[in-house]
Amino acid sequence: MNVELVSPGDFIPLPAGWEERSLLAERGRKLGFYHFDPYAQALAKLERDHARDRDDLRALVRSGLVDSGRLRRYFEEIEPMLYRFPAIDPPAFRERVEHAQTVDPDVGQGPEF
Repeated sequence: MNVELVSPGDFIPLPAGWEERSLLAERGRKLGFYHFDPYAQALAKLERDHARDRDDLRALVRSGLVDSGRLRRYFEEIEPMLYRFPAIDPPAFRERVEHAQTVDPDVGQGPEF
Protein backbone atom coordinates (compact mmCIF):
# COMPACT_ATOMS: atom_id res chain seq x y z
CA MET A 1 0.00 0.00 0.00
CA ASN A 2 1.28 3.44 -0.92
CA VAL A 3 0.23 6.23 1.45
CA GLU A 4 0.66 9.85 0.43
CA LEU A 5 0.23 12.55 3.04
CA VAL A 6 -1.48 15.56 1.52
CA SER A 7 -3.62 18.35 2.84
CA PRO A 8 -5.91 20.94 1.27
CA GLY A 9 -3.07 23.44 1.70
CA ASP A 10 -1.12 21.57 -0.96
CA PHE A 11 -3.78 22.55 -3.52
CA ILE A 12 -5.42 25.80 -2.39
CA PRO A 13 -4.62 28.71 -0.05
CA LEU A 14 -6.00 27.96 3.41
CA PRO A 15 -8.52 30.32 4.99
CA ALA A 16 -7.50 31.91 8.29
CA GLY A 17 -8.49 29.95 11.36
CA TRP A 18 -8.33 26.55 9.72
CA GLU A 19 -6.46 25.17 12.72
CA GLU A 20 -9.29 26.08 15.11
CA ARG A 21 -11.89 24.55 12.77
CA SER A 22 -10.04 21.23 12.58
CA LEU A 23 -12.09 18.62 14.42
CA LEU A 24 -10.74 16.27 17.07
CA ALA A 25 -11.06 12.69 15.84
CA GLU A 26 -9.39 10.88 18.73
CA ARG A 27 -7.21 11.72 21.70
CA GLY A 28 -4.67 9.40 23.18
CA ARG A 29 -2.73 9.94 26.35
CA LYS A 30 -0.20 12.25 24.73
CA LEU A 31 -1.42 12.64 21.17
CA GLY A 32 -4.50 13.98 19.42
CA PHE A 33 -5.68 13.18 15.91
CA TYR A 34 -7.66 15.79 14.00
CA HIS A 35 -9.74 15.92 10.86
CA PHE A 36 -8.58 18.82 8.70
CA ASP A 37 -10.85 21.89 8.71
CA PRO A 38 -14.05 20.84 6.89
CA TYR A 39 -14.23 24.20 5.08
CA ALA A 40 -10.71 23.83 3.70
CA GLN A 41 -11.59 20.27 2.67
CA ALA A 42 -14.79 21.47 0.96
CA LEU A 43 -12.95 24.21 -0.93
CA ALA A 44 -10.24 21.79 -2.07
CA LYS A 45 -12.93 19.37 -3.23
CA LEU A 46 -14.71 22.13 -5.15
CA GLU A 47 -11.46 23.13 -6.82
CA ARG A 48 -10.65 19.54 -7.81
CA ASP A 49 -14.25 18.86 -8.89
CA HIS A 50 -14.29 15.08 -9.27
CA ALA A 51 -17.60 13.21 -8.99
CA ARG A 52 -16.52 11.76 -5.61
CA ASP A 53 -15.62 15.27 -4.43
CA ARG A 54 -19.13 16.50 -5.28
CA ASP A 55 -20.62 13.61 -3.29
CA ASP A 56 -18.28 14.37 -0.38
CA LEU A 57 -19.30 18.04 -0.43
CA ARG A 58 -22.99 17.12 -0.31
CA ALA A 59 -22.24 14.89 2.68
CA LEU A 60 -20.35 17.69 4.46
CA VAL A 61 -23.31 20.05 3.97
CA ARG A 62 -25.89 17.41 4.90
CA SER A 63 -24.00 16.54 8.10
CA GLY A 64 -23.89 20.21 9.12
CA LEU A 65 -20.09 20.34 9.08
CA VAL A 66 -20.17 22.91 6.27
CA ASP A 67 -22.53 25.84 5.82
CA SER A 68 -22.62 27.01 2.20
CA GLY A 69 -22.77 30.71 3.17
CA ARG A 70 -19.65 30.43 5.30
CA LEU A 71 -18.01 28.39 2.55
CA ARG A 72 -18.46 31.28 0.15
CA ARG A 73 -16.98 33.74 2.66
CA TYR A 74 -13.91 31.53 3.09
CA PHE A 75 -13.57 31.32 -0.69
CA GLU A 76 -13.71 35.13 -0.93
CA GLU A 77 -10.95 35.27 1.69
CA ILE A 78 -8.62 32.99 -0.28
CA GLU A 79 -9.55 34.22 -3.77
CA PRO A 80 -6.90 37.00 -3.85
CA MET A 81 -4.23 34.38 -3.09
CA LEU A 82 -5.17 31.99 -5.90
CA TYR A 83 -2.44 33.45 -8.12
CA ARG A 84 0.03 31.37 -6.08
CA PHE A 85 -1.60 28.23 -7.51
CA PRO A 86 -1.30 28.64 -11.31
CA ALA A 87 -3.18 25.40 -12.07
CA ILE A 88 -6.37 26.86 -10.56
CA ASP A 89 -8.89 28.56 -12.85
CA PRO A 90 -10.25 31.23 -10.44
CA PRO A 91 -13.48 32.02 -12.38
CA ALA A 92 -14.38 28.32 -12.69
CA PHE A 93 -13.56 27.77 -9.01
CA ARG A 94 -15.76 30.72 -8.03
CA GLU A 95 -18.62 29.37 -10.15
CA ARG A 96 -18.45 25.98 -8.41
CA VAL A 97 -18.47 27.68 -5.00
CA GLU A 98 -21.50 29.75 -5.97
CA HIS A 99 -23.33 26.65 -7.22
CA ALA A 100 -22.47 24.85 -3.99
CA GLN A 101 -24.68 27.33 -2.16
CA THR A 102 -27.72 25.66 -3.70
CA VAL A 103 -27.05 22.26 -2.11
CA ASP A 104 -30.13 21.25 -0.12
CA PRO A 105 -28.85 19.91 3.21
CA ASP A 106 -32.11 18.03 3.85
CA VAL A 107 -31.75 15.80 0.82
CA GLY A 108 -28.11 16.33 -0.01
CA GLN A 109 -28.91 17.10 -3.60
CA GLY A 110 -28.07 20.12 -5.66
CA PRO A 111 -26.99 20.99 -9.14
CA GLU A 112 -23.95 19.43 -10.63
CA PHE A 113 -21.25 21.84 -9.51
